Formats: sequence, structure tokens, C-alpha cells
Amino acid sequence: MDKALRAAAQEYMVRYGGDVFPNLFKSAKGTIVIDDTGREILDFTSGQMCATIGHNHPAIINAVNEASKKAFHMFSGMIPEVVAQLAAKVATEWMPPSLTKSIFINTGSESNEVALRMAKMYTSGYEILAVGGSWHGVTGVASSVSFASDRKGYGVPPAGVFVLPEPNMYRPYIPELGSEQSALKSLEIGLKMFDMASTGRGAAIIIEPIISAGGVLIPPKSYMQALRKAADDRGMLLIYDEAQTAFGRIGKRTASDLFGIVPDIMTLSKTMGGGLPLAAVVTTPKIEQDIYEKGFSFYTSHVSDPLLATVGLAVLDTIKNESLIDKANVTGAYLRNKLLELQNKYDCIGDIRGEGLLFGVELVQDRKTRLAHHKLGELTTKKCFELGLSMNIRRRPERGSVWRIAPPLTVSNQEIERAIAILDKALEVSLKAI
Repeated sequence: MDKALRAAAQEYMVRYGGDVFPNLFKSAKGTIVIDDTGREILDFTSGQMCATIGHNHPAIINAVNEASKKAFHMFSGMIPEVVAQLAAKVATEWMPPSLTKSIFINTGSESNEVALRMAKMYTSGYEILAVGGSWHGVTGVASSVSFASDRKGYGVPPAGVFVLPEPNMYRPYIPELGSEQSALKSLEIGLKMFDMASTGRGAAIIIEPIISAGGVLIPPKSYMQALRKAADDRGMLLIYDEAQTAFGRIGKRTASDLFGIVPDIMTLSKTMGGGLPLAAVVTTPKIEQDIYEKGFSFYTSHVSDPLLATVGLAVLDTIKNESLIDKANVTGAYLRNKLLELQNKYDCIGDIRGEGLLFGVELVQDRKTRLAHHKLGELTTKKCFELGLSMNIRRRPERGSVWRIAPPLTVSNQEIERAIAILDKALEVSLKAI
């Protein structure tokens, strides 16, 4: 352990929020990260939900080396061959047939900024509907349509942003209707409120098809169908933010495949770059042609960078070559069964939900009342890390205490068993401490 480096981090770095660990970290490989004491820690969030094929996968290392022989970066108006290759692969192998036109940038926030600019220019509108519990980024407009947290203290948001109640199937807003009907009625009410307030300048409805930051909330298919119809009825575009759900994480190519609903624009990021900053926006030829003719621009220093496109190709090829979508389903079923065994043992586990290898585990004080157990969530997450397991906990008073579990798609059954053993021990110790 280098105490001087820990001190340097404390003295010279801006504290940028989220869970921050007291130790520093040296390296990562596969499902393991190693801290500055040499301790190995199971990473069950895939970094920031990005390292879906595992940390430092050989294919990514080879891709970086390959790019070093050609180019890392070019003038933004020069389209590298590898970027054209990536665009073709995304369109022909991963997207619904109507989504074929891509732009490649760097982060999820940036991809949502691009998508919303597209929608505003295409529709000549400015009003945006987003969903409670959503997280679309920290930049200007993206942050204004993020409702999971961190909205206070940053000044006046852009005009025209409206929120819809999220479809929480475990904690329905109208419990007497049942989960699905509550979700649909809440959407109906939210749309009526929007219609009353709207100036008639609707641009887009944006949603994470699985609302991860809100507690891994999975809407019913009927909700997604109703959202598609709501956009069409109002002349608005439907945007899917698939930062976490695309490219195999949920056992499908995309959440569009999962729900059978095709958006007008899809944003991609985390799962595309395997840990490097690659993002994309994909839309239809009709939309792209319209905004091109109107002068659309999103011209940055790192649009269409060859390094990141080379890595993106490697990630997509690895998912295919190693059958990681099938593995997400098989290994995800194994993890789900292990979590269900824990739920049978501990009454504090109120709900287990997810698709593929993206899970939400909700902790409650009582299964009948479903009161959130925030203290237990805090204690167990800390204890898990002490015992060698890193997970993410969402502790929002209005949305429960939910572990988000998303290991790399390459995770083994043995690593899952090790993680479950740690979870078991952490719950046992923390329950006694409360």
C-alpha cells in the first residue's frame, strides 16, 4: 500500500460523488479487481456496468495494440475505415431492421444529448417526457431528464421537461389495481398531466427499457406498447437509452428485442466499449436524412475515433464468438436460483428481479409492508466489500433499498458461488448488528 498516493488522492482530487472506497486500486482482470493492499475483490458491477466481457479481456488488449499500429485519433471529418466497419456491424447484426444510421461518440451522457438534439430538430419541438427513477447522464439536457438522484444545486434546467411515474411492479403506485394495471393507469395519468401542460411542441419520450438506477425496474410489455403509442399519437419520437441493456447484458441483443418494441432512436454506451469510452446513437434513415437537410451537427474532438471503434468491434465479436448472450441467460438463471435460495433463508430479501445478468435485489424490513431497509442495505454493502465482493446499492427513500448486481458476462459459476457465500455472511453479520 502506498500511503503517499492515498494522501495525494485525498489532497488533489475533486470528490465527484457516488460510493468512494478508502483504498486505491492497482489492476483488474476478468471478474477481479485488485486494491492497493493486493487484495482481490469480486467485481459484481462490471466496473461502472461497462466491462461486460470482463476487465482487460485479451480481445480488447489486442484491439488497442492493433489501433496503435494505425491510428488512435483523426480529424473528426475523416471517417476511419474501422468506424465504417463498426457502423455496418451494428446496423446489420445488432439493431432492429429500421435502425441503421449511427454516430459514434464517447459517453452515455453524450449519446443522450445527441438523441435529444436529433428529436428536437426532427420534430421542431422541445418538450421531453422522461420516467421517474431514470438516469440518462450528467450533462445539460441529459441531467434534466434524469430523475433517479442528484438533481439539486445545479441551477435552472432546460424548459420543457416532464416526468412520468415509473412502472414499479413491486411497489405499484396504485396497489389496489395490481402491478400491471397500476403501471398503465399511472402512465395514463402522467400523460394526461403532460397534455394539460404541453404547448403542443412535443419532441421525445425517453426511457431506460429496464430502469436500472431506479432499482432495476422491468416494465410490463403492455407499458412499453402504451409508451410507443403515446409517442406516435403526439408526434414525438421514442428514445430507448440502452446503455446497460444492449449487447447481451440482459440475455438479448437489446431490450428492444426483449419487449418487441422498436424505438425511433436508440442510445448505446457502457456495454459497447468493454470499459473504454465508446457510445453511439442509432436512428432511422428517414430521421437522419431529415435532420441532415436541416443542418444537424454534433461535432466533437472525438467523434468517430478509430481507437474506440477498433475496441467496439472487438467487444461485439467477442460477445458473438464466446456465445455470451446465451451464457448470460444460462449463468443468469444459475445466479437467480442462488439468490432465490438466499431469499428463502432471509425474510429481509423482499424481491428479486432481472433479466440475463442484470439483477435487482430489494431489501425490506417486512415482506408484507415492503418498507425499505436502508440501514441493512448500507451495512451489508460495506460488509460485502470487506469480505471481497463489490456491488452497487441504490438507497433512495422513495424507491427502496436495492442491490444492483451485474457481473461480467464471463463470470463463472464458481465466482457466483463465492459471491453468494459472501452475501450470505454479510447479511448474517449485518442483521445481528442492527
